[in-house]
Amino acid sequence: QVQLVESGGGLVQAGESLNLSCAVTGSVFGIGAMGWYRQAPEKQRELVATITGGGGTNYADSVKGRFTISRDNAKNTVYLQMNSLKSEDTGVYYCNMNRWGVPYWGKGTLVTISS
Repeated sequence: QVQLVESGGGLVQAGESLNLSCAVTGSVFGIGAMGWYRQAPEKQRELVATITGGGGTNYADSVKGRFTISRDNAKNTVYLQMNSLKSEDTGVYYCNMNRWGVPYWGKGTLVTISS
């Protein structure tokens, strides 16, 4: 059974940084693209960043230049380095992984930015 376990969320002030991690456990054969999504209070879940198995990346315009997604294929882990955080970055951050066309989600980690 595949599980995605996020960590690294917390409460920080605007301008500070956080680094999120997401480890995939269980059956890890065939892991494809991975990514991070977030959901702010009373808003829909939105894409933050994705990364392919080969390292190709894609970012939401709102985080370009501030966030960096990376992955360690040997550890089946994806990271999200978040710098220059803003209050509008507040939300629950969800890890996503695609395996043979099937999406898997973590339970989410809360990121709160105080201004």
